[in-house]
Amino acid sequence: MPNTEIQRESMEYDVVIVGAGPAGLSAAIRLKQLGGDELSVVVLEKGSEVGAHILSGAVLDPIGLNKLIPDWKEKGAPIHTDVKTDKFVLLGPNGSLRVPNLLMPPLMNNHGNYIVSMGNVCRWLAEQAESLGVEVFPGMSCSDLVYGDDGALKGVIAGEFGIDQDGRKGDSYEPGLELHGKYVFLSEGARGSLSKQVIAKYDLAADSDVPKFGLGMKEIWEIKPENHNQGEVMHTAGWPLGWKNGGGSFLYHLENNQVYVGYIVDLNYKNPHLFPYMEFQRWKHHPDIAAVLEGGKRVSYGARVVTKGGYQSIPKVAFPGGALLGCTAGLVNLPRIKGNHNAILSGIAAAQAAHAAIDAGRSSDVLEAYQDELMSGDIGQDLRPVRNVAPLNARFGPLFGGMILGGMDMWAATLTKINMIGGVLNVFKGKLSSTLAHGKDDAQSTEPADKHKMIDYPKPDGILSFDRLTNVSFSATNHSEDQPSHLKLIDMSIPIETNLPQYDEPAQRYCPAGVYEVLRDDDGSNTRFQINAQNCVHCKTCDIKDPSKNIIWCVPEGAGGPNYPNM
Repeated sequence: MPNTEIQRESMEYDVVIVGAGPAGLSAAIRLKQLGGDELSVVVLEKGSEVGAHILSGAVLDPIGLNKLIPDWKEKGAPIHTDVKTDKFVLLGPNGSLRVPNLLMPPLMNNHGNYIVSMGNVCRWLAEQAESLGVEVFPGMSCSDLVYGDDGALKGVIAGEFGIDQDGRKGDSYEPGLELHGKYVFLSEGARGSLSKQVIAKYDLAADSDVPKFGLGMKEIWEIKPENHNQGEVMHTAGWPLGWKNGGGSFLYHLENNQVYVGYIVDLNYKNPHLFPYMEFQRWKHHPDIAAVLEGGKRVSYGARVVTKGGYQSIPKVAFPGGALLGCTAGLVNLPRIKGNHNAILSGIAAAQAAHAAIDAGRSSDVLEAYQDELMSGDIGQDLRPVRNVAPLNARFGPLFGGMILGGMDMWAATLTKINMIGGVLNVFKGKLSSTLAHGKDDAQSTEPADKHKMIDYPKPDGILSFDRLTNVSFSATNHSEDQPSHLKLIDMSIPIETNLPQYDEPAQRYCPAGVYEVLRDDDGSNTRFQINAQNCVHCKTCDIKDPSKNIIWCVPEGAGGPNYPNM
């Protein structure tokens, strides 16, 4: 809760939005489209600029944008590369097998979609919002929540600066502002720090399954023209993760001889020796991938967790005084590897519900219309047919579970929708046609180290593969050095006394930025746990995967973190 001894100025708005991602900006735009100058809207972004913290694949399904801004092409949206070739490939150590497109469920088809930089799309969305009168403030971390006397969310504290490493207020201390709204939208992306507090306070996850996540890592490469095929989309599964661990890759050819190269590792893996970042680096040495990258150069790197729980893991999204939007609510369609369209749709739906409430003279209540629309409207209809893919992945592996059984389930849903399956659907009743549970969360999935073999990863060659610290330098990550670490340990003793002997302290490996280290003196004594918070790219993996649930990710001072140019 806010420190009541600190005196802060306050600003009043109709709607306060935390996070300038596709969900938050779409909500802001829709609010102003409906309310015009009569409605005051502010968007607060912790990155140094809009888009600085946006990392996504991304192949964009334009359904949400078409609804929000139908003439986006005429207005100059940075969306230029339509998907022309769509491939799904199974990789072995030295070979590959392409899965015929005819076998893939229709919802997996990417034709009609676009390869985009969501960072640049968000920058453009911010321009559209500001042209309508939305106030957009980058570099404004929201560090705490403000509640009204009735217990409803009232606002946020933003822009607090100048607390030193010891937690004291320095000479340059600024207390920040309280920004109050009739409604507060939280669109922080996956595993938002404020959203976690709200979910706990209002018990929003009481009736939903556990959240599930994957760690997505991405590089941008400039490649030789002869290796480039603009508009090609390729996804792979199999090597190097194999068929026991969930995950896979993407390789998207956009304009200007650039490709987006990425790998997602499901965080429910059991072996604490697994090193997601090195799986990504090893994957680039597969002949099919190396042939594309050969002679090219990496120009950017970043990482971010992806929500994978799906329909059954969505918490209640409306609560007294506010709403959860986009990836904060977990709206990614796992098999399609897409969430931006649902983020935009959620922003539209929340805005429409809030506008109607304000127009009726209401405030600080529960926007039940938003809750209903999200679960039963376009978003629910997108997520419900694929809800079993993640649980099947976890139970039977990505080949038999995710691809074969999950594919059958998606085909069944598709054919049922168009009334072409008849009695055959009885095969799935009670199993695939029902909703399967996830079981353990990702932290609980981690097993003791002595139950698993060590994994020998090849050393990066500096040509196709790179060490973590070198790659982090390509994310332009920076934090003020004279501030408290935004990575908090609940119990300082757990990393060395519990996680190290039981799990070989997996934080050394699951972090894609080299934030966590186990250090020893030259003689092997004085074992200690070091947190290099300066390296943090705000992926949130540590807040999810730590087997003791001992790490809490908090927002640093505004503008801290990565500065992605085109992610």
